[in-house]
Amino acid sequence: MNIDLPKTPTSQQHEVLRVENLKVDYGPIHAIKGISFSVHRGEVVSLIGSNGAGKTSTLRALSGVLPCQGSVVLNGKDITKLPSHKRVALGLAHSPEGRGVFPNLTVHENLLMGAFSINDRALIAKNLEKGFSRFPRLRERRNQLAGTLSGGEQQMVAIARALMISPELLLLDEPSLGLAPLIVSQIFEVIQELNALGTTILLVEQNARLALKKSHRAYVLETGQVKLSGFSKDLLDNDEVQKAYLGG
Repeated sequence: MNIDLPKTPTSQQHEVLRVENLKVDYGPIHAIKGISFSVHRGEVVSLIGSNGAGKTSTLRALSGVLPCQGSVVLNGKDITKLPSHKRVALGLAHSPEGRGVFPNLTVHENLLMGAFSINDRALIAKNLEKGFSRFPRLRERRNQLAGTLSGGEQQMVAIARALMISPELLLLDEPSLGLAPLIVSQIFEVIQELNALGTTILLVEQNARLALKKSHRAYVLETGQVKLSGFSKDLLDNDEVQKAYLGG
C-alpha cells in the first residue's frame, strides 16, 4: 500500500490551538463530552470517527458557530467566548460541511465575503489571485453564480474563500464529501500544497483512510469523546482503527 504521508513539521513547539474539556450540548443531548486536543504550527491534524461522533460539532464550536463549555485557546489567546467574526480576525478560518456558498452571489463575490475582516485592498487582490491560481476552474467561472456550480467547484469556492484571510489555522470539514475521486484528488493536492507552504490545518474527514494518509496526527472520536489519538501512520496500522474505520 502506497501511503503518501506528509512530512512531519520540523518544529512543533508552538501550539496554534489548545482545546481543553470541550463540551457541546444540543438541548438534552451531549454531543461533545469534554474532549481535549492540540494542533501545533505546521501540522495537519485529523478528527475521524463515524457519523454522529461529534466531528462537525467540534469544528463549529471552535469557529464560534455553536456555544460550548471548556477552553479554546488560539495562539495563546482564549477565544472561548469570542463571537465568530472576532475569531476570524485572529486568523481562524472555517470551510464548513456542505460548502456553505452564497448561491446567489458570483464566485468572485463569494471569495470577497471571505475577506470581510481585511481592509487592505492590495492584500485582498493578492489573495484573490492566489485562490484563482490554486483553482483555475474558479477563474473561468469567477462571474458565474455559485449556486450553479458543481459540487466540486463549490468545494473549491469554500476553501478559497476560507483562505482569503491567510489563516493561522484552517478548519476543513468534509472536503471530499460527495465528490468524484478525481476532484477529491485535486482538492487534497491543494490541501497538501497549503500545508507545505506553512498553513496549519485541522481536518474533519469521513474517509478515515484518506484523512490518516494526509495528516500528521489524528484523534478518533466516538460518541463525543476521544477514543484514540496518535501519529496517523501508527493509527493506520492500529487493529482497532482498521476494523472500525478502514474495513480491515
